[in-house]
Amino acid sequence: MSDVTQAKLSTSRRRAHWQRHLRANWLHLIMAPLALLWLSPLVWILVTSLKTNVEVFDQAAGFWPQSLNFSNYPSTLSVAPFGTYLVNSVIVTSSILTGQMITITLAAYAFARLTFPGKNLLFTLFLLQVMFPIYAIFLTNFITLREMGLVNTILAMIVPFIASGYGTFMLRQSFRQVPSELSDAARLDGCNHLEILWHVFLPLVKPTLIAFGIISVVTHWNDYMWPLLVTNSEGIRTLPIGLGLLAKADSGADWPRLMAGTTIVVSPLLLLFVIFQRRFIDSFMHTGVK
Repeated sequence: MSDVTQAKLSTSRRRAHWQRHLRANWLHLIMAPLALLWLSPLVWILVTSLKTNVEVFDQAAGFWPQSLNFSNYPSTLSVAPFGTYLVNSVIVTSSILTGQMITITLAAYAFARLTFPGKNLLFTLFLLQVMFPIYAIFLTNFITLREMGLVNTILAMIVPFIASGYGTFMLRQSFRQVPSELSDAARLDGCNHLEILWHVFLPLVKPTLIAFGIISVVTHWNDYMWPLLVTNSEGIRTLPIGLGLLAKADSGADWPRLMAGTTIVVSPLLLLFVIFQRRFIDSFMHTGVK
């Protein structure tokens, strides 16, 4: 075989190799710019939190800070009682998540595996909670809490969200995909419904539970409107309200401090997603929820 023929075969093989490589990774080539676009606001927040207030408004200063100003973080914590806000946010978010996990698990099991009169009608009513925007029921919830004497308390931020129609629907879809032979075998071994739920169903739907847990934590950790409506004292307010107070300071918004506070609020959520991202994605692949 001549050198020219060998060179042509080598070139053809390289071209075929790169074509296969592009076909296998075309999705990554498309998603990489989108990922950078999604990350750009987070980068801007972090960079701004390390600037001085003068650099933020000085166009000649450029995008990157001249020197890293980490003092914005401790000063942000001293401007407002962020420690108290952080504790309140943890209490509210964890209490809502715990209550929702209990209620959606029991409700989803009943809708997926039990037979009782009015089952379909009751499940339809659960789904109505998903169809109506949460702001449409703020007034009725506020009036109910006021009559119960819970306004301006931690419970006022927790009680209205103990149940979740969306979480019940997600978990019901997962329970329906568990083979009935597993529950039948457990029943033959003498397990009751709670034991079947605990030992058979819950271990098989962990990805769905984790996915809903992330959704619930992000939703209620970032909730601003409802805590603002039902609280009026600093001792029981949460982190998003603290950020709002920084933005509405009498001397105007201090952007480096505000971005430092935003970084403090957002960091736990990003860490949570990074840890559980694989299970979060798997849950949507196996529950039929696209």
